[in-house]
Amino acid sequence: MKTKTIFTCQNCGYQSPKWLGRCPDCSSWNSFVEEDYAAPSAKVKERVSLYKDGPVLLKDVEVKDEARQKTNIAELDRVLGGGIVAGSVVLIGGDPGVGKSTISLQVSNHLTKQGSTVLYVSGEESVSQTKLRAKRLADAEGNSDLYIVNQTDLYLIVEYIKKIKPQVVVIDSIQVIFDPSISSSPGSVSQVRECAGILTQIAKSTGISIFIIGHVTKEGAIAGPRVLEHIVDTVLYFEGDRFSIYRILRAVKNRFGSTNEIGVFEMTSAGLNEVRNPSEIFLSEKPVDVSGSVVVSIIEGSRPLLVEIQALVSRSGFGYARRRAQGFDFNRLSLLVAVLEKRIGLALETEDIFVNVAGGIKIEDPAADLAVACAVASAFRDQAVIPETAVIGEIGLAGEIRSVSQVSVRINEAQKLGFKRCVLPSNNFKGLKDEKAKIELVPASSLKEALDILLEVKK
Repeated sequence: MKTKTIFTCQNCGYQSPKWLGRCPDCSSWNSFVEEDYAAPSAKVKERVSLYKDGPVLLKDVEVKDEARQKTNIAELDRVLGGGIVAGSVVLIGGDPGVGKSTISLQVSNHLTKQGSTVLYVSGEESVSQTKLRAKRLADAEGNSDLYIVNQTDLYLIVEYIKKIKPQVVVIDSIQVIFDPSISSSPGSVSQVRECAGILTQIAKSTGISIFIIGHVTKEGAIAGPRVLEHIVDTVLYFEGDRFSIYRILRAVKNRFGSTNEIGVFEMTSAGLNEVRNPSEIFLSEKPVDVSGSVVVSIIEGSRPLLVEIQALVSRSGFGYARRRAQGFDFNRLSLLVAVLEKRIGLALETEDIFVNVAGGIKIEDPAADLAVACAVASAFRDQAVIPETAVIGEIGLAGEIRSVSQVSVRINEAQKLGFKRCVLPSNNFKGLKDEKAKIELVPASSLKEALDILLEVKK
């Protein structure tokens, strides 16, 4: 009997009967790999056993307000939306060495201390290697309800789950798990999609919470098909340089909570430690009386953060000026530079402009516009911003400063860290007239007015 083959795109999962140089679905080049094709009917019996309940009427469904299970890691619980939901599937992605396995083992440790049974499936490390890593994570090896197994066969993993009946399962990682009924190699689109689908169905039918660790490609996306992110309930990304001690955990997708929350961790020899006051960490090395440095108060979910915006402006030695942004949207930077040129009259067309958000955090809050524009103007004029001042505001194309949300929370965060004044939009200032603030509030209606206040020349 001749084996049928099919060509599958390793980026998006698109299938074709013949090889294609460019995927017609995701437009990626040279991503098709030949795989053996197995008829779906060959696995009907195995699939039927995973489905227990039949269709029911929506009006007959009883909704129970189940309490979330806390991991006792406050930063992680915040990102998850308050804790682990029973039957949820969480995908954790990040660069190699960023801390995916470390946070998973720490979560397993905390859950077993609360009386939960956890199965940790380590496909990339032996049991002894996992034990060595657990010894430096606060005696994780001493918990009797933490099961460790080195296995990559999906069917055997399913049997372990049926036998142990844990409350939480950790899969480290999905790229090495394989389904024996599929002839393609582990990590391929077919394997990743099939294994993730079966694990998700187990979670939904039994109420077991499953954490899946996924590798990240050079482009920063989770390796494997994009369908993997659609299957799971929550997608978490670890951000940060592997050579830096700080890590940021961000939710990209969350069916049970907000996607705007972040968690800040510090990598130590004993694992990941929570950073309860990240604003103080981000500003700990801020230079004094240096041009191009401005502090802004941003909102990440429900948490206010104070971060430092750094800018460097130097004359271009090439035929065109360069623009670079680290932690800030490049297109937004180009817009703000255009506003500075047109509305303020700064001659930036021949200047190289570099903008950096200190601490490795990525800003999406539009309230950082004024800080970025002021930092660029400060670096260009070589005038330092008046000290102990925080900046808040969104900039429009006409050079006006627009109001932002949750301004009181932002001001309170600046006040806690000892800032004496805050420049904010005039419309926000009108709503704060009746409130007694211990910090000086300076309103500004336009970018020119804000620059006149912040870049005051010392006499």
